Amino acid sequence: MTSWFIALRIARREARRAKGRSAMVVAMIALPVLALSFAAASYDMFRLRPAEQADREMGAADARLRWDHTGPVVQEPRGNGWSGEGSPVTQPFTEREVLAALPAGSRIIPALENYTEFRTAGGIGSIGVQGLDVRDPLTEGLVTLLEGRAPASAGEVALTPQAADRLGTEIGGTIQNPDRTRSWTVTGLVEFPDSLYETAVFLPETMPARPSPSGGSAGWLWDAPGPVDWDQVKQLNQRGIIVSSRAVFLHPPPESETPEMFRTSGVDAEALGIGGLVAGLAILEIVLLAGPAFAVGARRRRRDLGLIAANGGTPAHLRRIVLADGVVLGTLGAAAGLVIGIAAAFLTRPLLEEHFVNQRAGGYRVFPLALAGIAVLAVGTGLLAALVPAFTAARGDVVAALTGRRGSVRSRKRWLVAGLALTGVGAAVTVLGARRTDINMLLAGLILGELGLVLCTPALVGLIARLGRVLPLAPRIALRDTARNRAASAPAIAAVMAAVAGSVALGVVLTAEQDRNDARYHAGLPSGNALIQYQYRQAQTEPGKPEQAPDLERVAAIARATFPTVATAPLAEVTCPAGTPNDVYCGLSPRVPAGRECPWADEVGTLGAEEQRKARQDPRCVLDSGWQSVGYGMAVAGPDALPGLTAATGDDLATARAALAAGGVVVGDPRFVEDGKVTLEIYDASQQSGTTAVRDLAKLPTVVVPAYAVSTGLPAFGGIILSSGAVEAAKLSHRPSGLVVSTSRMPTSAEQDRLTAGLRELDAALYTSVEHGPSQRSDPMLLVLAAAAGLITLGAAGIATGLAAADGRADLSTLAAVGASPGVRRRLSLSQSGVIAGLGTVLGVTAGLGVSAAVLYAYNQTGADRWPVEPPYPVGVPWQSLAVVAVVPLVAMLGAGLLTRSRLPIEARRAT
Repeated sequence: MTSWFIALRIARREARRAKGRSAMVVAMIALPVLALSFAAASYDMFRLRPAEQADREMGAADARLRWDHTGPVVQEPRGNGWSGEGSPVTQPFTEREVLAALPAGSRIIPALENYTEFRTAGGIGSIGVQGLDVRDPLTEGLVTLLEGRAPASAGEVALTPQAADRLGTEIGGTIQNPDRTRSWTVTGLVEFPDSLYETAVFLPETMPARPSPSGGSAGWLWDAPGPVDWDQVKQLNQRGIIVSSRAVFLHPPPESETPEMFRTSGVDAEALGIGGLVAGLAILEIVLLAGPAFAVGARRRRRDLGLIAANGGTPAHLRRIVLADGVVLGTLGAAAGLVIGIAAAFLTRPLLEEHFVNQRAGGYRVFPLALAGIAVLAVGTGLLAALVPAFTAARGDVVAALTGRRGSVRSRKRWLVAGLALTGVGAAVTVLGARRTDINMLLAGLILGELGLVLCTPALVGLIARLGRVLPLAPRIALRDTARNRAASAPAIAAVMAAVAGSVALGVVLTAEQDRNDARYHAGLPSGNALIQYQYRQAQTEPGKPEQAPDLERVAAIARATFPTVATAPLAEVTCPAGTPNDVYCGLSPRVPAGRECPWADEVGTLGAEEQRKARQDPRCVLDSGWQSVGYGMAVAGPDALPGLTAATGDDLATARAALAAGGVVVGDPRFVEDGKVTLEIYDASQQSGTTAVRDLAKLPTVVVPAYAVSTGLPAFGGIILSSGAVEAAKLSHRPSGLVVSTSRMPTSAEQDRLTAGLRELDAALYTSVEHGPSQRSDPMLLVLAAAAGLITLGAAGIATGLAAADGRADLSTLAAVGASPGVRRRLSLSQSGVIAGLGTVLGVTAGLGVSAAVLYAYNQTGADRWPVEPPYPVGVPWQSLAVVAVVPLVAMLGAGLLTRSRLPIEARRAT
């Protein structure tokens, strides 16, 4: 123990002497500690205690109730999930009916939720509305009055700050419904701590868009005569009432009394395994980064350690001296990381609340147990990082250390053999995990392979150094020093490789996920185009007096005034013969010709594995598994509407125009077309009974008309475009339904809001849908990963370059003595940095692409035999990540070249 005290004193003294190196090691250990402590403190602040969660859900009440079922229900203890036996209620229960089901002495107040539209600052938009009397003490904790006062009458409203911004108003201002027939005065600003979103609060009895069976939520806050325990909750469940009880939040029932469907399954073994593997990768990364820094210290103290050994110091003493560096610097790194991480969590709490979590934290607090574990991990990581330099120093040649000679720099063959073997085992485990779709096995194989590459790196550095013979002076010396100092350069290269490989691999997977989602999306219109449709009210009207749609010329004028409109074309919809009431439906749909129908089309979701494999191989069973956000389904249009609806071009467009002009139809799916014609099924509810129409579709009357399937523009899963001649051939009618708007570019949200507002001024039954295409949000995770890999690459390159500069001082003196120019040192430093960062980046990109290919193969294997066919995950390239990663070596080289002093040292020999 005494020798450890001495070693720690030496380490403390050395840390004070080598402040720059010590600060670098402390920063590298503190950085992950900072991140982990920030995450731990933030998690603890946002992890609500049971009492806090109860306040957020039921305010100061004893419970919150919902009565949505007519029969008994079984619920999760907190009321977050339930299953009912009876049918949903069709009419909300009254306050008197609810009180009759509760114990005597109970008091309840309504708590209603829904969504509705208002006039916004830019036009018309939908926000959440709540019916709640904020003046009642039962709402304390559920809602907070920030400014002003609570609504007290039917014409008043309180808004959250987010809603006030969206609606463009403030206290004392007003808000209006879309048609401006009602307005409310804003009396105050409120906040729901559990939901920092756009919300307007009204008195329950005056709330617009009151909850109904088709939407919204109706509940009550219950002031009970006593605590509502689990037995009482189950009794109310028998009446169909769902209860969130404060007493149950604070004292939940034992697992045995919880309904089986709501019992937790315990620890997620897969998630735990993945978390452990990711933590292992993080520790490996820190060790690889900090290890070279300890190697710098051990190499610069080589003579001091040699003197200790010459005066009787054992290898154990030498190991302890170097390991003590890890303990001291690890402790400093842990302390610095914990303090900065907790401070950062406290300072960024408001930002996290409002922009990421969208709810208030429970309070300013930390996670003591987690922080203690993080501190131990930091010190342990410092010891691990110093382990290899410690054993290397203990085995050093004393005479070589005292005389300044370098020892052997050749890589041991057994490390190369072990590395190759480990890489092979890791690859085999990865492939096996991919084939079995076992994510834990797959990640374990990836880590084994990465460790194997780390062990192979010193030999690879030595092999690359042989290329220096054909290079100019500075790169040749840089390659030689990298090989000579491979004890430090190899871990630095491996650290860059690991960081870049992780960034590239995850970037490829995320890019593939986005590409797959894009492939599943089927555009209903050309990108940026819009549909303006009129929603007929379907009211019973007298025959001969049909409902009139608005003037489409005025609609087109509004579109040209508010939208980047290029052209508009009218659309119509199929209706029953003239004189039929509006609420009777008629339509036309293409029939798949006999022999082209999928035998399993009516059994989707019920087929066994063998039948699914057969269906996948049947060309008739190519079913659409995607989705569409905008579509016209079935439209009656003229030839001028085809560019706006299909984006067809050239001869394809000309042929489609001719088909419509000839009284035919245009379809997107060529399976419907046989011999240039399509069979349309006629659904005429004014002439057919519902039984015939629904139960025996094969007996529906049909009409055969000319048809053409477009092959350019939109994919095959669009709608069907009917000519007026085809509708008349079916002896049906049609009426105006709206416009298709062709645009010059993608409209902005402000332009769409203005268009919506303009249309609502004309007629409330007009609505707009714009084809935005699949979501193209750039995933910030890709840039974060790329930035993290870039920082690690710069740090590793800086460490290795600093080590090479420290060890190469004698060489620089020799260069100065033989007449080398000062620029040689700058070019040498630039070359050394380029070797480390460039080699690590190349290896990392190669490894990352291989890793991602294995992961995507595993994902694709899970759906290889399923039907309907799901789009596979394509192996895409995350160009954003690769661009950042590719630039980093250049930045590292530029920084090394600019920050290195060009003056060559000249050391005078001391006289003896």
